[in-house]
Amino acid sequence: MDKSVGSIGWIDLTVNNAEEVKDFYAEVVGWKPEGLSMGDYEDFNMTMEGTPKAGICHKKGPNAHIPSQWMMYINVADIEASSKAVKEKGGKLLTEVKSMTGYGKFCMIEDPAGAVCTLFEHE
Repeated sequence: MDKSVGSIGWIDLTVNNAEEVKDFYAEVVGWKPEGLSMGDYEDFNMTMEGTPKAGICHKKGPNAHIPSQWMMYINVADIEASSKAVKEKGGKLLTEVKSMTGYGKFCMIEDPAGAVCTLFEHE
């Protein structure tokens, strides 16, 4: 996972049928699914040669509102400054800034063209 500012640090796919889709990518691109406990269900880190490459997540719980698409996470130096710039430059915050304990802070945005991504500040 690349943590440098400006890089795409991670990608997730959030879908209603994560079990089926993780098997699809395992067969099509060779990723190995590794379960990630979400309490009462598992999402999946997809790895290649032991290195996590992407996540495939169930569209429920905290992910229920996420569009079913590959979501890239772009690393930023200061999530507060970046989220302020989103609004100033004609974009929208689709979520408020949220914390992921042990990882960092993130917010989902929409750019002026309507494209969606997530900004991420590492701890």
